[in-house]
Amino acid sequence: MTEMCDHDVIVIGGGPAGSTVARYAAEGGANVLVIDGRDPIGTPLQCGELVPSNDEMRRLCPDVPDMDDLFRTPEHAISRQSTKMHLVPPSGKPLKFDFDGYVLNRVAHDEFLVELAKESGASYLVDSRVERVEGNKVLLRNGDAYSAKVIVDAGGHNGPIRKEYWNEKSTKIPVKFVLMDGDFGEAVELHFGSMAPGGYAWMFPKDQGANIGLGIQKSFSKGRSLNQFTEDFISKYEGNISFTGAGSLPMSGTVKTFVKGNYMLVGDSAGMVLPSNGAGITIAMIGGRIAGQVICEHLSSGTALEEYEKRWKKQMGKVMRNSKRSFKMGSMIFRLPDWILNLMFNPLTKNIIWRAVTCRRMLWVI
Repeated sequence: MTEMCDHDVIVIGGGPAGSTVARYAAEGGANVLVIDGRDPIGTPLQCGELVPSNDEMRRLCPDVPDMDDLFRTPEHAISRQSTKMHLVPPSGKPLKFDFDGYVLNRVAHDEFLVELAKESGASYLVDSRVERVEGNKVLLRNGDAYSAKVIVDAGGHNGPIRKEYWNEKSTKIPVKFVLMDGDFGEAVELHFGSMAPGGYAWMFPKDQGANIGLGIQKSFSKGRSLNQFTEDFISKYEGNISFTGAGSLPMSGTVKTFVKGNYMLVGDSAGMVLPSNGAGITIAMIGGRIAGQVICEHLSSGTALEEYEKRWKKQMGKVMRNSKRSFKMGSMIFRLPDWILNLMFNPLTKNIIWRAVTCRRMLWVI
C-alpha cells in the first residue's frame, strides 16, 4: 500500500533556490510546503548582494530560456544599479569593464521571492528547524513531522539531506563582510591578490553605503585568519559599519548528481555557485525553476526526477565547466607574488581575464 503524504513537495530552505522551486512547483498544481529556520526569511544577510541584470544574464548564460519570467527583481529590492565593474590587482590600478548589474537589498529580495511562491500557492513554515529526513518524512527539532512525495534540500551545503545522504565533498570558501555607510561611487569592484588568497575581495556600492568583504581559501592563508584579512581590507575604506556578516560558499562547482530516490538538491546544496566569480543567487534560481518544473511533470505524468539533471546540464553545463576551469587556473595564478599579478593585469590580458570572470573560455581553445 502506498504511504499517504501530507504534501506533494516539501522544500527545506526558503532562500532564492527554495522559494523558486516552491513557486514553479505550486504554479504547476503541486501542494508545496517550505520549511525554514529563519523568521523572517532573508535574515541574517549572508552575501555580497550583487546580481547581473536580466540582459547581462542573457549574455552570461545564453542557453537559459525565459529570463524575464524567472528574474522579476522589484525596484524596492534594488539598492543601486551599476554599469561598471573594476577588476583590481594589488597595485590598485583597475581593469575597467562594462557590466550591467544590481546591488540588492537582499532581505527585501528574498521576501519578494517568498511572496511570489505564496501567490502561486505554496505554504511556508518559518522559525522551524529540520532535525533530519527519513524516507518521506521531515522531522523537526520540536518533534513535529511532515511528509511528502518529493523532498528538496535547498538548505545550503550543510543542508540535512546533502549532509546525510551525499558523501561528495566541496571546496568551501569562508567569507566575511560588512555594510558600511558612505558614498563609494558607482562601480562594483573585485580585488585579487594577497589581500584575499585563493579568493577575492569586493566592494559593491549601495544607495547609501557599500557591501565590503572577502573570501579566502584557508590552505593559501599561511596561518592568518579570515578576520585578519577582512579587517585589513575593510580598513582601506572610510565609513561607519552598520552590519557585520559571515558565511561560506561552495566553490567546487555542482555535485555529480542532484537526485537520489525522492530527494533533490538545489542551490548551494547542489553546488550551484559559479567558482570563478562566486555568483550564486541567480544560478540557484535557474536550478530552482528547473527542479520545480520537473517535479510537476513527475507528479502529473511520471517524468523521472533525473530529468532535472539533464535540463540543468543543457542550460548551465557549459557555463559551469568554464567557471570551474577558470577557478582552478585562478587558484594557481593568485598564489603568485603580488608584483607578478600587477604585471599580469594589463591591457594585453584584459580580455582573457574578463572572459575568465564571466565564465567563458579564456583563450578560446582551453
